[in-house]
Amino acid sequence: MTVEHQPGSRSAGVPADQATVRRANLSLVLRHVSARGQCSRSSVAAETGLNKTTISSLVGELQARGLVKEIGPHHAGSVGRPSLALVLDGSGVGALGVELNADYIAAFATDLAGRVLADRRIGFDAMGSEPERSLDKLGQVIGSTVAELDRRGVALAGLTVAVPGLVDTAGGTVVFAPNLGWRGVPMIERLRSAGVPAGVPMAVDNDANLAALAEYRSGVAVGVPNLIYLTGEVGVGCGIITGGRPLSGADGFAGEAGHVMVDPYGDECGCGRIGCWETKVGLAALVRMATPDRAYGVGPQVVRDPEERLAEIEQRRADGDPRAEAAVAEVGRWLGRGASTLVNLFNPQVIVLGGYFARLAEQLIPVARAELARLGMSVAADRCRFAASTLGFGAASRGGVDVVIERVLSDPTSIAMRP
Repeated sequence: MTVEHQPGSRSAGVPADQATVRRANLSLVLRHVSARGQCSRSSVAAETGLNKTTISSLVGELQARGLVKEIGPHHAGSVGRPSLALVLDGSGVGALGVELNADYIAAFATDLAGRVLADRRIGFDAMGSEPERSLDKLGQVIGSTVAELDRRGVALAGLTVAVPGLVDTAGGTVVFAPNLGWRGVPMIERLRSAGVPAGVPMAVDNDANLAALAEYRSGVAVGVPNLIYLTGEVGVGCGIITGGRPLSGADGFAGEAGHVMVDPYGDECGCGRIGCWETKVGLAALVRMATPDRAYGVGPQVVRDPEERLAEIEQRRADGDPRAEAAVAEVGRWLGRGASTLVNLFNPQVIVLGGYFARLAEQLIPVARAELARLGMSVAADRCRFAASTLGFGAASRGGVDVVIERVLSDPTSIAMRP
């Protein structure tokens, strides 16, 4: 998913074929240490099949790049002198994921070992803003986060941007984002002009795809090889993991379940079509049904974070407002109907509910479960469960971090040697 590649990562004077082999071996050792936690050089040699001399050379280079370090002693249960243990370092290597959505911008950054360095979300009306203004604001958020990493002595290894729409990942262009009103926006080009540091590898991807990756790597469905992630935002995003790999389709546009027509006589969607699934279950639909006086596009528009809108709906439900109660139940029914189609098509083990769906999961899941049981193929439906995400509205930005870390694990030479 990387859009820009950094030249000159190969060690000087090393022939191309040797450099390729060494890069692969560096990746093998780094992944091994990342997966195992503390381990000795001898255990790395035994389990990777590389000889001890090669391991010593590779470890030395990974240390020079600040990616692993030794702590000690390491007790492996054998007699004799204990060895030092290798562990993942990466404290000076940062990964940043940011998300631009209809009414907020989120930023999340960690070091290579997953230690959180920044985690923030601000309200922003991207629906009511031109692309230039939205990208300027996004550039400011990125700039302030990068400056924070700089103050910590952390060098940024890469940046991934999540947006709610169809993305040409190879070119870094947002092809179509209905709820933002974007068509053909060259996002990476615009962000560079907005002040994103030159030389930092950048990628752009769909928000639900990245959120699904985050759930698979570290969320409620960690390690589940077949899952579907549904994000409840103003619209509805869908990310699919099948066989442990993201399903992207021929052009990277797979998973647009929110724009599958479910009601030919329904409301007009932001994409211009009638009766899309997100017109039934998106946050905009819930707000319109539960609090019509506060609906998107009605009256003076004040930038409101999704959490604020949900808090108001929950308060009205607590106060016994039948309209709010009915709205949540209606969303649950349509959520289950749409989920039944996804289960019939993809046979997932888990459907992870993110965004506002997670906040209202206790009310939504029983209703959705009943609809899924009624409409889904019985065996597939019985074996699929709903799970509420714990990653909140920042799931996509966390997935963006995972993309950067995966890039480093695949090519440790992308990180410069320390002086």
